[in-house]
Amino acid sequence: MQEQLQKLEVELREVTKNKEKLRKNLLELIEYTHMLRVTKTFVKRNVEFEPTYEEFPPLENDSLLDYSCMQRLGAKLGFVSGLINQGKVEAFEKMLWRVCKGYTIVTYAELDEPLEDPETGEVIKWYVFLISFWGEQIGYKVKKICDCYHCHIYPYPNTAEERKEIQEGLNTRIQDLYTVLHKTEDYLRQVLCKAAESVYSRVIQVRKMKAIYHMLNMCSFDVTNKCLIAEVWCPEADLQELRRALEDGSRESGATIPSFMNTIPTKETPPTLIRTNKFTEGFQNIVDAYGVGSYREVNPALFTIITFPFLFAVMFGDFGHGFVMFLFALLLVLNENHPRLNQSQEIMRMFFDGRYILLLMGLFSVYTGLIYNDCFSKSVNIFGSGWNVSAMYSSSHATKEHKKMVLWNDSVVRHNKVLQLDPSVPGVFQGPYPFGIDPIWNLATNRLTFLNSFKMKMSVILGIIHMTFGVTLGIFNHLHFRKKFNIYLVSIPELLFMLCIFGYLIFMIVYKWLVYSAETSRVAPSILIEFINMFLFPASETIGLYPGQEHVQRLLLAVTALSVPVLFLGRPLFLLWLHNGRSCFGVSRSGYTLVRKDSEEEVSLLGSQDIEEGHNQMEDGCREVTNEEFNFGEILMTQVIHSIEYCLGCISNTASYLRLWALSLAHAQLSDVLWAMLMRVGLRVDTTYGVLLLLPVIAFFVILTVFILLIMEGLSAFLHAIRLHWVEFQNKFYTGAGTKFVPFSFSLLPSKFHNNDLA
Repeated sequence: MQEQLQKLEVELREVTKNKEKLRKNLLELIEYTHMLRVTKTFVKRNVEFEPTYEEFPPLENDSLLDYSCMQRLGAKLGFVSGLINQGKVEAFEKMLWRVCKGYTIVTYAELDEPLEDPETGEVIKWYVFLISFWGEQIGYKVKKICDCYHCHIYPYPNTAEERKEIQEGLNTRIQDLYTVLHKTEDYLRQVLCKAAESVYSRVIQVRKMKAIYHMLNMCSFDVTNKCLIAEVWCPEADLQELRRALEDGSRESGATIPSFMNTIPTKETPPTLIRTNKFTEGFQNIVDAYGVGSYREVNPALFTIITFPFLFAVMFGDFGHGFVMFLFALLLVLNENHPRLNQSQEIMRMFFDGRYILLLMGLFSVYTGLIYNDCFSKSVNIFGSGWNVSAMYSSSHATKEHKKMVLWNDSVVRHNKVLQLDPSVPGVFQGPYPFGIDPIWNLATNRLTFLNSFKMKMSVILGIIHMTFGVTLGIFNHLHFRKKFNIYLVSIPELLFMLCIFGYLIFMIVYKWLVYSAETSRVAPSILIEFINMFLFPASETIGLYPGQEHVQRLLLAVTALSVPVLFLGRPLFLLWLHNGRSCFGVSRSGYTLVRKDSEEEVSLLGSQDIEEGHNQMEDGCREVTNEEFNFGEILMTQVIHSIEYCLGCISNTASYLRLWALSLAHAQLSDVLWAMLMRVGLRVDTTYGVLLLLPVIAFFVILTVFILLIMEGLSAFLHAIRLHWVEFQNKFYTGAGTKFVPFSFSLLPSKFHNNDLA
């Protein structure tokens, strides 16, 4: 490859050099042609003035000797012609006047078209000049000045015949040069095209060789300096495959000494490898953007596959919009092998990489849209409403019941703009809608109030369940890393703090939904007031949701108050007790296995560590690493900061989940406004012009729906869903302080070796 590239370089340099010479010659000939064309007018003008004076006396009056002398004097009248840059004309003329004392005549004119400078290649304006001078000394000065100002000097013909002959010769040479240049460029193009065919493969070969040598440079020599030793991380499941690959490589390369592999113990924390496929890769990237998980830490991506599109759909709940998003993602999934999608631009590439995320987000949005009964801001009446309007008329009830209930008659219907349905009247409410919100709420004036109450409580319930699940996942981390004391001193107090306050709030919401009916709804207490009274201990007795509520709430507050000091001081004091009274701090293996078991020296170095199992035989609660000096103040300060952040975060994070309600409300209202301003106007136009107007209205409605409601609102809900997972969910159990396992692979070369690295 190197020999071929050197030959190609020599050939290209030679061809390019010849091309530049030819081009320079061509430019000089073109300049000479322009100079002859322009100076021709100067000569005509000089001839006109020749009869007005007599430069020499008549020949017949002088002797032969005098005539020869005068002829020699006349021969010293010379001309210098050429081209000069437009910006240097004024200074050039002044310099000639000062140096030559006025013994020169300068005539110049601007060229009609700009020409390229043969030296710099810049296209500039030129002036053609003709200098007439007398005497050799002045001629020498004129030529020196022309050289200083970088003028392009060309020979000036003495006669018209000579001028014509030179011009014809120039035209012939220019045509020949054009032909030669054209053929040279064709040959150069052929050479470059032939070289370009192998550029891609050569770049790949160079990158692969560079990567291989880069990895070999990271290896170390053994004592004899005859073989390389590479220390690498390898998944335990791939050890046999690695050993087989080394054997195959040694056999195919014909090495006299085969390559072999040994597994060695180490105290370093291994990198994190999470195997993904095309479906889970997008969700894993969302988690990795927050931080790569520590080795053997609980991976939130598994749960994010469900919770992320669901929380997005809660904010983006619309059957129509979700179905459009689902169809778009389904189209990307079905055509995922299309080469254009794999090589698309950056924005389209982002959509393509997250096609399965979009697919689930659209599918979940269809589900939540059916729950909200919202399709392009309109309700869908599939099963029939559970409310009966006719049951509110007085004629459908007995006379005795009229005094107990507020019923309608013809006068009430005619004179009232707003009518109120009473669910306590028999026959008005026949039962809940089978799936989702009853479509009659789309006609109600208090629809927004009803949906706000429903979505706000739903957001709080979903948020508390989500955060509690995150705290519970932390228990699995403690179990795996064999730190059971963190379960009793950290996780359980955190769960008690969360459940005794906010879990009780969920209980009150659900209890009020189940116990109070339409008949008793007017006496139902406010959950917000009851929740505030739980902390204020009001002097007067309140109605309450259930009997004995005050005692239950005091018990929950007592448990909450007791969990706070345990959360603040439990772990630091326990570690201090272990450090002072019991020396059970062994080397923690952090859940990974030592695979080499044949070295007695390693067994003695690791002490009582069970090499086969990878952990100590001591009590599971004593699983703290003591490689560094024990610092009680630092541990206490860290735990206090964590506890304060958690206790305050429970309140702020619960309020943060109200964004589910806020964005759902914003999406529904934007959709409603778009329908009212466009589609409703287009559908109400007179039938004569309605058909002509409806088509642009529908097109405009589709464009605004896609760009505002699907792209802008979808991106907003997507970012808020990421925020809820990163801040509210993952910080309860996920550290994300690990190192990603990046194996050697030629497919990763574009991200490791750039084009400028090949130099």
